Amino acid sequence: MFPGTTSGAPSGTTSGASSGAPSGTFRGPSPGAPSWSSPDTAPGAPSGTSPDAPSGASPDASSGTSPDASSGTSPNASSRTSRGERVRNPYLRLFSVPGARAFTAGNLIARLPMGMFSVSAVVMIAGSRGSYALAGAVTAAGLAATAVVGPWTARLVDRFGQARIAVPATLFAALGSLALLLCVRYGAPDWTLFAAYAATATTPNTGGMSRARWAHLFKGDSGALHTANSFEQAADELCFMLGPVLAAFLCTALFPEAGTLTGVVLLVTGVLVFAAQRATEPPPRPRPAGGGRAPSLLRTPGMPALLTGFLATGAVFGSLEVVTIAFADVRGHRSAAGVILALQAAGSCAAGLVYGAWRPAGPAGRRYPVALAAMTALMTLPLLAAALTGSLVVLAASLLVAGMATAPTMVTGMTLVQGRTPGGRLNEGMTLAVTGLLGGIAGGSALGGWLVEHVSARAGYGVPVAAAALALLIALAGRVRA
Repeated sequence: MFPGTTSGAPSGTTSGASSGAPSGTFRGPSPGAPSWSSPDTAPGAPSGTSPDAPSGASPDASSGTSPDASSGTSPNASSRTSRGERVRNPYLRLFSVPGARAFTAGNLIARLPMGMFSVSAVVMIAGSRGSYALAGAVTAAGLAATAVVGPWTARLVDRFGQARIAVPATLFAALGSLALLLCVRYGAPDWTLFAAYAATATTPNTGGMSRARWAHLFKGDSGALHTANSFEQAADELCFMLGPVLAAFLCTALFPEAGTLTGVVLLVTGVLVFAAQRATEPPPRPRPAGGGRAPSLLRTPGMPALLTGFLATGAVFGSLEVVTIAFADVRGHRSAAGVILALQAAGSCAAGLVYGAWRPAGPAGRRYPVALAAMTALMTLPLLAAALTGSLVVLAASLLVAGMATAPTMVTGMTLVQGRTPGGRLNEGMTLAVTGLLGGIAGGSALGGWLVEHVSARAGYGVPVAAAALALLIALAGRVRA
C-alpha cells in the first residue's frame, strides 16, 4: 500500500525527473564494463543516445561508449549488454546489473517485517494485557518516534554510507523489538512497552536505500529509473500484503511472540545481505568543508507541497484499513477483512509492475495530478459498493480495481521527490516522504475509526475519497513540476 529518490546531481541521485535528461546510457559500477543502451532508443538513433536527447548531450552519451571502455570497442558495443545481447524487457535490464539481484533479495527480506511488526505487537500486547487500547497506544507511540528519528537516521546514511549506518541502526532496533517481547512476556510495567517499541524507530528505510541504489546505478536514465521505482512500489505492496498475513499466522499458530521474533530475524538478515553488496552502494556525501548545517529539505522548492500531498495520500491507506475491518466485522466476517485488503494491495502491485514496463509520456509533474485524479475517482468505488450493495464480494472487487490507481500515483510522487531532493540527501528525502505517509496513515485510521463508531462503517469509506481529493487539490495548488 504505502510503502517505503536530482537533476544533474552527484551520484546517488537521479536526474530522471527532469525533461531533456541525458541519453539512456548506463555506466556500470565496475570499471571497463560496457555501456548500456536505453531500451527505448530509436532504431535509427546513434548508439547509446535517446531519440529525444538534446544536441548538447554529454560526450559520453553521444559517443555511445563508456568512458572506461577500451579504445578497441566496436561502434555497436553500447547497444549491447554485458552478456552481448540487447535487453528489451525493462525488468530484465534492471537485474542484469552486477549485484542488483543480491541487494534486491536482501532488501525484500528486510522489508517484509515492516508489515509484520505492528500486527505482531498488537496481537502480542492485547493477548497478554487484555487491552487493545494499550496495544494501539504503544504502536502509535512507535510511529511517532519513527517520524522523529527516521529522517535523522536517513541523513546519517547519506553522509556516512548505507553499510556503516544501516547495520548498527538495525541492530539497535532489533534490540528494541526483543526488549518489547521480553517486557510483554514477563509482565513488565506498561511504560516499558512504550520505551522498548520507541527504540525500534532507528530501523532504516530499506525501501529508500534500495531506490537510492537504483538512482546511483542508472543516473540520468529516466526510463530505467521509472521501471526501478515501479518495481520498488510493487515490492512495497507485496510486503505489506504478505507481512500482516504471516504475522497473524505465526502469532496464532505458534505463540504470541512468534511474529515479532521472526520479524527481527528477517530484518537483521536482510539488512546484512543488503549492506554486504558494496559495489552498488552510492558513495557517501560527507558534510562540505567549512561545516554549517545543511538547510532543511522543507525549504526546497516543491517539497512542502509534495510532502503535504503524501500526508493526505497516507490518510487514504490508513482509513481504508480500519473501515474495511469494521465493515467486515459488522457483517460477521471480520476474518475476511485481511483477504479483502490483500486484494487491494494485489491490484496496486500488479498495476505497479505494468506501469513500470510502460514508459509514460510527459514529465512526472504533469502526470502526478492525473494519477491523483484517477485515484480519487476509483476510490469512490468502495464507497458505492458499501452504500448500495453492502456485499463483501462486491466490496472486494471494488477495492481490487481501486488499488490499481495507487501504485502509479506513488511511483510518480516518489519520482518527484527524487527530482526535488538536493544531491547527496536522497535517503533523507525518501524518508521524509515515508514519514508523511505514516503520519497520514495514523490520521486516516483515527478519522476512519471515529466515523465508523459515530456514524457507520459505510460512511467511513468517504474518508479515502476525501483524502484523495485533498491530495489532488494540494498538487494542483502547489503547481508541482518534474
